[in-house]
Amino acid sequence: MIQILDNDTINQIAAGEVIERPSAVVKELVENAIDAGSTAITIEIKEGGISFIRITDNGSGIAKNEIKTAFMRHATSKIRTMEDLLTASSLGFRGEALSSIAAVAQVELITRSRQEITGVRYEIAGGEEKSMEEVGCPEGTTFVVRNLFYNTPARKKFLKTKTTEGGYIQDLVLRYSLAHSDIRFHFIADGKTRLQTSGDGQVKTNIFYNYGPDVTRCIVPVEAESGEMKLTGFIGRPELSRGNRTFMNYFVNGRYIKSPVITGAIEQAYREFLMNHRYPFTVLMLSIDSRCLDVNVHPTKLEVRFTNQEEVYNFFYQSIYDALKQSTQIPEVTLEPETKRREPAAPMPRAKQEEKSPEPFEKKAIERMEKEPGYAEMLPEEKPPLCVKEGVQMNLIREELIREDVPQFRIIGQVFDTYWLLEYQSELLIIDQHAAHEKVLYERLMKRLEQKEGLTQNLAAPVVVTLSAREMETLSANAEVFENIGFRFESFGDREYLIQGVPSDFLDVPGKELFLELLDGLMEEGNKKPETVLERCASMACKAAVKGNTQMSLAEARKLFEQMLCMDQPYHCPHGRPTTIAMSKREFEKKFKRIV
Repeated sequence: MIQILDNDTINQIAAGEVIERPSAVVKELVENAIDAGSTAITIEIKEGGISFIRITDNGSGIAKNEIKTAFMRHATSKIRTMEDLLTASSLGFRGEALSSIAAVAQVELITRSRQEITGVRYEIAGGEEKSMEEVGCPEGTTFVVRNLFYNTPARKKFLKTKTTEGGYIQDLVLRYSLAHSDIRFHFIADGKTRLQTSGDGQVKTNIFYNYGPDVTRCIVPVEAESGEMKLTGFIGRPELSRGNRTFMNYFVNGRYIKSPVITGAIEQAYREFLMNHRYPFTVLMLSIDSRCLDVNVHPTKLEVRFTNQEEVYNFFYQSIYDALKQSTQIPEVTLEPETKRREPAAPMPRAKQEEKSPEPFEKKAIERMEKEPGYAEMLPEEKPPLCVKEGVQMNLIREELIREDVPQFRIIGQVFDTYWLLEYQSELLIIDQHAAHEKVLYERLMKRLEQKEGLTQNLAAPVVVTLSAREMETLSANAEVFENIGFRFESFGDREYLIQGVPSDFLDVPGKELFLELLDGLMEEGNKKPETVLERCASMACKAAVKGNTQMSLAEARKLFEQMLCMDQPYHCPHGRPTTIAMSKREFEKKFKRIV
């Protein structure tokens, strides 16, 4: 039997499209506050916004005789006709937000318009009016939303932890503060201020408030115009790249959106400057004629359609590419070797001199050559066993007890500064030094992660990182993973963390880069934790491994291959590339027609 649904059911269905979590409530109410001309907005939440949300603004308020109408479905002051819908410039216009919130929560409204002497206090819960009375209050509006989804417990079960939901809200407020830098935002979570801006109209100031000095130092301005389009904001230099798209922010007519057109243009503009799977930092504002834009695509208004999407793509691409080209990309370097500088350098402290000196390293190699017959003839005279890259390969050589199970092989030599030829049992092995080292580092890391025995090297100068709310929540939830890998860190302020130690096998990669690499992977929406950890560990091993086209000493190579050949599966790196190509003695004899 076909029947018409009752109003309560209709309202709850509509609420499910618009209000799926506490951050959606905050989004709708903050957008209403911005549309009301507010210059100051305060957002306060408790328990991730599930039990309590309060949003206060100093905007125009709601007239007493319009309050009840405002909570009806499709009631709005933003548009009047279908033509207005096509040219809507306000953030809100659908007229669904208040009715949807009131259908699944207990709502209290206190408001006073500029024309009225007293204000009104109005209560509505589950779509039913509870009370309405006059009160004294300042000009503006305050919404209090309590017990979200109290009458739909099944939907409440789908919410994440209070910390995660609170993190979504903080990310949302952060984006509004970037898009509307002329508004003072104050965000309070569980009685503690998490974000506060000055409303001075300077986007760069709010980037500093939200992301810290490290990010602010690495941004360049973007300002371009084309026809009726204008693009302003800031983009990060390539060194500011991250492992996910979390730091890519762009706004269209003051609205935070997600657009494959704009995302594609940004990533294409950075293509020459970033490695694969690295994403830039952007805070970009596009002003465009609203007639070229359709924002009525989805109830959440996160998606838009451009009537001139090719022009938008090209405009973003060219503006960003030009800004990157103009920014300084070339660091200052000297072409003279350290020992041939014209001006004498200051004397190095004794401890550092001993650390830099290759003499102990050479002695070990010489001693080993004297002990092992045939060893010296394997080393070409023109390539002495020196560590070519400062501090990069020394960690390959570690003093260990002599083991009887070390595989016996003979090193023939290195070709193209990348591949090594080994005689092993009855085969010739051709080994890629980068893939082999990557495999060794990865297996070590996996073993320590499994045994929960991370080996840490304390840093002489700890590194400070500034994290967003979601990053802090991810770090808190995965602290054990970081510690088992070998990181040591502690809280160092509201949003700062002090990295005191890093995994000992990865000293040659900046500790901050490794730390954020793992954090980015764990933070990505929908990622599965075990797979993400494995993938990021493989990436860490790749970054720390000796690169191709790098000379290695014979002693370093021998130690590396001993470790590699002792593994259960030594012949492929963590990314699936072969570490070794083998050619048997029998194949040689067949090639030379010694056997048929």
